[in-house]
Amino acid sequence: MRDSQALPAVSKRALVVGNTSYDNFRTLTCCVDDAKAMRERLATHGNGKSNYDVLQLTSDKTAVTEAALREAVSRLFADFRGGDAVFYFSGHGVASDEGGYLVTQDAKDDDKGYPMSELLEAANASGVGSVLLILDCCHSGSMGNTSSEDGSTRASLSEGVTVLAASTAAQESQEGMEYSVFTGLLLSALDGGAANVRGEVTAAAVYGYVEQSLSSWEQRPMYKSHARHLNPIRYCEPSVPDDVLLDLPKLFRAPHRPVAMDPTFEYTVEGSDPENVRKFDQFKVLRNSGLLTTEDDKDLYYVALESRNVFLTPLGQFYWRLAKAGRI
Repeated sequence: MRDSQALPAVSKRALVVGNTSYDNFRTLTCCVDDAKAMRERLATHGNGKSNYDVLQLTSDKTAVTEAALREAVSRLFADFRGGDAVFYFSGHGVASDEGGYLVTQDAKDDDKGYPMSELLEAANASGVGSVLLILDCCHSGSMGNTSSEDGSTRASLSEGVTVLAASTAAQESQEGMEYSVFTGLLLSALDGGAANVRGEVTAAAVYGYVEQSLSSWEQRPMYKSHARHLNPIRYCEPSVPDDVLLDLPKLFRAPHRPVAMDPTFEYTVEGSDPENVRKFDQFKVLRNSGLLTTEDDKDLYYVALESRNVFLTPLGQFYWRLAKAGRI
């Protein structure tokens, strides 16, 4: 895990909502636990350092009414410019001719709760640098949808707004044993399943992780974004430390150019070179993370003893270019 001093110094705020109690709808089982687990993940990075300042609204503590949810959303965006904001909801969702709704405890057939369109309007108008809206509810894919004259549907998101939805506009979202299906996958993604080699977990990577985890017969998650930057939601333990990535242009003169090893790279060999031994250790880290490969897929030990070459993989070449451009 990178040192906390290297983490971006930006304001980060999150609202997590979980509602299992309903006056006129079926009681749910996972939603409060969903929200509490998401609060834990968002509040800290993988090393325990502070991440988002999280406000929790769950039905085990207070009534999640339409008024309470609207007030909480207002607080999320009030007097907050720049930085990052996350909204998470787990509960019932319904679709209607007027659009989708986050069903609140006091919802009725003729007043279904908090309109998804109102949530999106608040996010679009917030002035926050990056807003991530995560909806784990039925019909959550209707968030942001607008109908065009030709009958097609498009998403209306302001710049910086991203939506992660558990299902399409026409689908239901499923509960699980401990967490809902969607949130369970979100948690695994945030715990490192969707992390890149630097330990960064972005919304796009989370979507990729969740989408590939569900079959075509299951609920299909949705990803909608108008973001120019993929700000990490969370940092986990990196598989390659930044100092090793920064050394890539020193280890390899060009991204496609191989490096020849020899017996002096192996510390057990008489006459080994300390600098080459250090490079050998870096090569091991790079190979274990898929950034480096060898001739005939040989073990690095034999590559050194047989004076063979090592190469950067396409992923390794990508990070070589980032390091060369000073973007690490």
